Amino acid sequence: MGDDLGIARRALFVTGAATALTSGGVSFASTAGRDRREPSETRTVRGTLPPGSPDFVYVPVEVPSGVREFRAAYTYDRPPVPAGTPGNALDIGVFDERGTALGGEGFRGWSGGARTEFFLRADDATPGYVPGPVREGTWHIALGAYTVAPQGLTYEITVTLAYGEPGETVRPVYPPERARGRGRAWYRGDCHLHSWYSDGRRTPAEIGALARAAGLDFINTSEHNTHAGHAHWADVAGDDLLVLLGEEVTTRNGHVVALGTDPGTFVDWRYRARDNRFGRFARRIRRAGGLVVPAHPHATCIGCNWKFGFGEADAVEVWNGPYTPDDEVALADWDAMLVSGVREGRRDWIPAMGSSDAHRDPDVVGLPQTVVLADDLTRQAVQEGIRAGRSYVAESSRVSLAFTVTGGWGERAGIGERLEVDADTPVTVRLDVSGAPRCTVRFVTDQGVLFTGGPLPVSGAGVVEWRTTPSHAAYVRAEVRHEVATGAVPGALAAFTNPVFLGRE
Repeated sequence: MGDDLGIARRALFVTGAATALTSGGVSFASTAGRDRREPSETRTVRGTLPPGSPDFVYVPVEVPSGVREFRAAYTYDRPPVPAGTPGNALDIGVFDERGTALGGEGFRGWSGGARTEFFLRADDATPGYVPGPVREGTWHIALGAYTVAPQGLTYEITVTLAYGEPGETVRPVYPPERARGRGRAWYRGDCHLHSWYSDGRRTPAEIGALARAAGLDFINTSEHNTHAGHAHWADVAGDDLLVLLGEEVTTRNGHVVALGTDPGTFVDWRYRARDNRFGRFARRIRRAGGLVVPAHPHATCIGCNWKFGFGEADAVEVWNGPYTPDDEVALADWDAMLVSGVREGRRDWIPAMGSSDAHRDPDVVGLPQTVVLADDLTRQAVQEGIRAGRSYVAESSRVSLAFTVTGGWGERAGIGERLEVDADTPVTVRLDVSGAPRCTVRFVTDQGVLFTGGPLPVSGAGVVEWRTTPSHAAYVRAEVRHEVATGAVPGALAAFTNPVFLGRE
C-alpha cells in the first residue's frame, strides 16, 4: 500500500502545545479478513514535507488484534543544498493506541535520527523503545523534521506487523538509590551521559567501566527524549557506583537534563518556548523526585540554545565536555545571574554544574565532573548537595579543591554557604588546590576578578589566599585556569567553584 499524496492528504492534529499534522496513514487487514497462513504483513507509506513543516508529523497506523511485534523502517532523501543551508534531517519515534497527547501515556519510544528502523514487542524492543504488548488500535509514527532542505523532504516508511502470541512482558529492574558511601564527603559525578539507548554508541556496561576508571562515585543517565533505558542500568550500579536515572529533554528551543527522576519517568519534549508548556514539565520532573538542569545553554547546534529562561532551574550546566568558547559564554552568563541576584537582594540563586555529555569514543566520561558535598552516596543526598550549590566542577579526578572563607572570630563558610559577618569585617579567602600544574587561580566577585594568583608549581599543588570584606565582595568564587601562551584572554578552566556569599542577609 502506498501513499504518494504526502502532505496534501494531511489533517490538522492538535497535541496540546504546538500544532502538528497527520499525514497519510497505514491500514492492515482486520483479524477476520487476514490470511492466517501469512505470519506477517508489510505496508509502505510515502510523503513529502515542505520547508516550514511543523515540528512533528504523525503517521497513523491501524493495528488489528493478534499482533505480536510492531516493526518500522524509514528512509528519506538528502538532496544537495547551498553552502550554509541546512539539509534534510528527520527523526522518528512511535506512540501506541493511547494517543499522542502532550504528556500522555501513549509514548512507546524515540530514536531521533540515530536509527533507521525499530521494533517493539512484549518482551523486547530496540534501544530507545519501551517493550510491552502491541494492542489493537490506532498507533502513530512520529516524524520530527529537525531540518528541511529548500527542495523539501521526501520520506518512505515501511511498517511490518508480525502476528502470534504476544509473549510475556518483562518486569523492569532498576538500580538501587544508594551505594556504599563515606558518610558526609565529597563525591564525584557525571550527570549528562548517552548510551546506545539514544544516540550514544556505548553500552551501559562500557559507560560504567569508564566512570569507575574516571574516579566517579555517581552518574546520571540522560538519553534524548526517552526513558526506555532506565531498566538496563541495574547491573552497572554497585557499592562503588551510584546510578541515577533521568532524561535529556531535547526540545527545539534548548535541552534540559532531568537529573535523578523516579524509575520509569518520561518527560515530554514536544513544545517550544512560545507554547508556554515548559513550566508544566519542569514540575513533572520535580514531582518525580528529579532536578531541572538546563544543559549547554549557549551551545551552537540547531535547537540547543536555551530559550526558556531560568526561573524553573534547580542548577545549570555551565561546562559541557571539553572547554570551549560557548562554555566561557555560559560561565559569564551564570556569573551575571549571581550579580543580578545579590544586587536585587534575592536569597535564591542557581548553582552551576559541569558534565561530559559523552556519546562515543573519543568523548571522555568525567570531563568535566561535578564534585558534590553530600551527606552520603544516595540519590537524595547527592541531589540535596547539588541543589544547595555545595559543589565545584573539575576537569578530572586529579583536580581537587578546598575553598573556604573565614572571619576574624573564626567564623567559617564553604562552597554554597554564607559567611554571616558585618560588612566591614576582614575575611580571608583560601583555596587549596591539587592536580593543576602551572595553572592560575582567580577569585571572582560581584565586582569582577579582584585577585589573580599563580601560576601553581609543576607539582600542581598549592594554597592561595586573599583578604577582602563583605562590603567589597558580596560573594567570591574561585577559578583555576590553564596557562595561555600570549594575550589577555584567560586560559581554559581546569576547575571552578560555586560561590561563598559574604555578609549578613
